[in-house]
Amino acid sequence: MGRMLFVNLAVTDLTKSVDFFTQLGFRFNPQFTDEKAACMELSDFSFVMLLTHDFFATFATAPIVDPKVGREAIVAVSAVSRDEVDSLCDRALELGASQAMWSIDEGFMYGRSFHDPDGHHWEVLYMDPSVVEPQ
Repeated sequence: MGRMLFVNLAVTDLTKSVDFFTQLGFRFNPQFTDEKAACMELSDFSFVMLLTHDFFATFATAPIVDPKVGREAIVAVSAVSRDEVDSLCDRALELGASQAMWSIDEGFMYGRSFHDPDGHHWEVLYMDPSVVEPQ
């Protein structure tokens, strides 16, 4: 089994955050979701844990940064096509997200970004697989 990735984000309203990401098409694992945390599945090995501030604080030794005034991370998610990048970002904006940066178009790579309702910065990227050299 490959290495797994868990990104932990503090959210102010867990229900609102789960609803936002569910409407964007993400699934949540009920086995690791309760009133304090929700486990959003990005892939078989990548997850975003949305944690209430009180619960997040039990894992952190420093104060929680307000992502609307400071940046604690940029979360990047791949898309299978340029159309999926646009569709996901357009839907996020319809659901109350705000634009984070201008789109990037390098020909082989295309991306857009948004801030979720809590202010976390999300990048959605498509990269043409024919330009990625096998390792």
